[in-house]
Amino acid sequence: MHPFRAAAEAGDHDAIEALLSDDVVFTSPVVFKPYSGKPITAAILRAVLRVFTDIRYIREINDVGGRDHALLFEAGVGELTITGCDFLRMNDDGLIEDLTVMVRPLSAAKALAAAMAVEFERAEREVAAD
Repeated sequence: MHPFRAAAEAGDHDAIEALLSDDVVFTSPVVFKPYSGKPITAAILRAVLRVFTDIRYIREINDVGGRDHALLFEAGVGELTITGCDFLRMNDDGLIEDLTVMVRPLSAAKALAAAMAVEFERAEREVAAD
């Protein structure tokens, strides 16, 4: 089991943050521009864990070299179920340097976007407080 998966399923914010490189790039499924850096990425992932209910990973696909991983998940967003995939690229130190998330169906993606819009202000305050 990939450590990111274990941390996300456990809701372990500290373990997730420890897996991120300082210059991680996070590409959201609901925002056009990628986010760069560990503080904002960690804050967004904390917000995601507040929005998602019952997150569970159902498949892992790993490349032979161990740098690229696809982690397929399901979670609740309000009354809807969302299916998504976390695409991870690890750096030479074994930390996540690139995290891209894709989700479906569109109705759940819209619900996620609305819920994250509410949470994003809190995420920005968390980054500013650090």
